[in-house]
Amino acid sequence: MTGAAGGSVDQRSVVESSASGVAWPAIIGGAFASVALAVLLLTLGSGLGLASVSPWPNTGASVTTVTVMTGIWLIVMHWLASGLGGYLTGRLRTKWAGLHTHEVFFRDTANGFLSWAVASVVGAVIVTSTAAFVVSGTAAIATGVAGGAANGTMQSVALAAGPSTYLLDRLFRTDRPNAAGADADAKAQIGQIILNGLATGDVPAADKKYVAQLVSAHTGVAADESAKRVDQAIADAKTAEVKLQQAADAARKAGATLTIFTGLAMLIGAFIACAAAALGGQQRDVHG
Repeated sequence: MTGAAGGSVDQRSVVESSASGVAWPAIIGGAFASVALAVLLLTLGSGLGLASVSPWPNTGASVTTVTVMTGIWLIVMHWLASGLGGYLTGRLRTKWAGLHTHEVFFRDTANGFLSWAVASVVGAVIVTSTAAFVVSGTAAIATGVAGGAANGTMQSVALAAGPSTYLLDRLFRTDRPNAAGADADAKAQIGQIILNGLATGDVPAADKKYVAQLVSAHTGVAADESAKRVDQAIADAKTAEVKLQQAADAARKAGATLTIFTGLAMLIGAFIACAAAALGGQQRDVHG
């Protein structure tokens, strides 16, 4: 090839190295170290989280507080675990001789990213396996409960889906010591009426009147008193339904927030793994 000054420039053949730029032994070692630290931190975080939750009502951390604390801990966990895995990957890889500094930096960051990716896949497998074990155990328990419940009456099924037994028993309280009380059919029927009212928005006036008549007939209380009991029972059932809906909505929001925190933690972990691998590789080249 002829240069601009008319001189001749020799072409040097560049022989590409047969060795891959992916240091799999270092990547796998760093990934397992990252997973091990993540499991340790996750166990520690679970203990701290359980310690902040109280079984007593209106005490302990709220759902929002626990969710935020869990999200922050996930970020810290990914930060530390990914940093350790990436640093070990960069520090343990074989020294690349004859490469430009930019190429070495790129390979280190790429290997750090691969270490994070392998650790994420292994962690996902562990989480999936654990979840499957928990679900199978829960299913077995549910099957046993269902088998026991099958020996009960249809009244139990109706009341489980509708108002609580306490609510129905309160409707049929009587001051007559020798009263036999409400029979199962009456309670089951009233439970279905209230359940239908909750589903449609309110109990029709005709149904309220009918329920009041049943309560009055079985308890011997006056018609006005039985009507008040019915109105109060329906109001309590509506209040309980609203609380359940609020709890479900809070759980949904907490799940969405936790998912966002998890994605953010993984993104931060990927960046930290790349940076740590570059740092480890640099120190490997300097001190190696």
